[in-house]
Amino acid sequence: MIDLHTHTFFSDGALVPAEHLRRVEVLGYKAVAITDHADSSNMDFIIPRMIQAARDLNPFSRTRLLPGIELTHVPPALVAPLIRKARELGAQVVVVHGETIVEPVAPGTNMAAIEAGADILSHPGFINEAEALLAAQKGVFLELSGRKGHSLTNGHVAKMALRAGARLVVNADAHTPGDFLTADMARMVAIGAGLTEEEYRQVQINIQAFVDGLPLIG
Repeated sequence: MIDLHTHTFFSDGALVPAEHLRRVEVLGYKAVAITDHADSSNMDFIIPRMIQAARDLNPFSRTRLLPGIELTHVPPALVAPLIRKARELGAQVVVVHGETIVEPVAPGTNMAAIEAGADILSHPGFINEAEALLAAQKGVFLELSGRKGHSLTNGHVAKMALRAGARLVVNADAHTPGDFLTADMARMVAIGAGLTEEEYRQVQINIQAFVDGLPLIG
C-alpha cells in the first residue's frame, strides 16, 4: 500500500509526522507522502520540515516517508511557478488540488497543473478529455479519492483516464487517523470507480515505479 496524498497538522490534518508515519506503518504501508496544503505564504515553511522529518524518521520505519506538498486554491497563473518553487525546495511529490465538485476551485486549475507537470492532480472533478489526454502525455497521475465528497466523481475520472491512457492513483487524502485506507479499502475505491482487477494491478505497478524512482531520504 502506497498513499501519495495525506495531511498532518502542518496544514489541516490532526497528527504530527511521527505519529502519522507510525499509524500507516502499522497498516503495512510501503510508503506515504505527506502533502500538506500550501500556497506562496507557507511552502518554504512546510517543505523543509517534511524533509527533516523524513531524514529523522525513515531510518526507524518500515514505511518510507516522502516529503511533498499540495498546492491548494492558488490562481491557475501561479500554479507553474509554485510547482517549480516546490521542486527547488526539495518536495518529492507535488500535488495540485484539482477542480473537485465540492469546493470552489478556480476554473483552469486542472489544465494549469497538468501543463506545469505536477506529479498528481488530486480529485480533478469533471476533468475533460483534452485535460486527460495531456495528463497522459505529461505523465501526470489523476487521482481516485477515498475522501468523502471528492470521491463523487471517481467514476468519471477513471473513465476519462482509461480512455486517454493517463495514469491513475488511489489516495486517501487523509487528515485524521480514521481516514487512512487499508489495502482492501484502496482496492474497493478503484473497483468502485469502474476499474478491473487487472487495471488496478497496473495502477499499483505505476505507483511503485514512481516511488522507486525517487531518491532515498534518511
